[in-house]
Amino acid sequence: MKIIDAVLGFFKPTVVEKEREVKVVRLDAVDSTNAYLRTYLPAEDEPMTVVVADYQTAGKGQGTNTWESEAGKNLLFSVLVHPTMLPVRSQFLLSEVGALALKEVLADYVKDDIRLKWPNDIYWKDKKLSGTLIETKLAAGRIKDCVFGVGLNVNQETFHSDAPNPVSLCQILGYEVNKEELLNKIIKKFSELYRLLEMGGYNDISAMYQEALYRRGGFHKFRDAEGKFEGAIVEVEDDGHLILRDSKGMIREYQFKEVEFII
Repeated sequence: MKIIDAVLGFFKPTVVEKEREVKVVRLDAVDSTNAYLRTYLPAEDEPMTVVVADYQTAGKGQGTNTWESEAGKNLLFSVLVHPTMLPVRSQFLLSEVGALALKEVLADYVKDDIRLKWPNDIYWKDKKLSGTLIETKLAAGRIKDCVFGVGLNVNQETFHSDAPNPVSLCQILGYEVNKEELLNKIIKKFSELYRLLEMGGYNDISAMYQEALYRRGGFHKFRDAEGKFEGAIVEVEDDGHLILRDSKGMIREYQFKEVEFII
């Protein structure tokens, strides 16, 4: 394990590790781990980079959403990979890989009710445990880089933002969780699923994702631009579109942000 202590002011990495082809950069604080990786220049022999911070001053969720996290209590990290083997039309598989890695590890801690809320949130019952912001960079019609930014509520006991339904592992389990062990498990699982993606296991990944979906089975309440309705999830297509069947038997297709789960 190689340790580097380079003075970079506010963005000072405290530890840098390289093990099993995954480089881990640790920061005390940063505006956001995704922003850090957007300007990061990996070495040629560095296929996967993870940046983890104790605190983010400008952590983001999807769109204009922010991510509340008490300093030192949760996991705030981003993963950079270079999926040049994946066609642009299949890039939603990257979202599925990231969500499945989180879901499968968290299910080892919480034995029931860990599900994937489309497109990539992690839910326990009807509460949000984790969110992911994914950013891709294209070049010559291929996916050059992909950054997964993850906020996972681990040991925070009180939430103060207006987010409607946050929950942490500590709140669920009744005790604090070792964040380092949890992060290592997530990185390992992500590496395994990403390797499956590299080997062309698209159908396997998609099947696992469909099976793990939140509110999979039965009719539930949704809201779109035309108002509230009841619908059942049919599938999530390879390009990420959510397909619902409403109570009248009509098929409805949505991109992200075009439909809302009513919880």
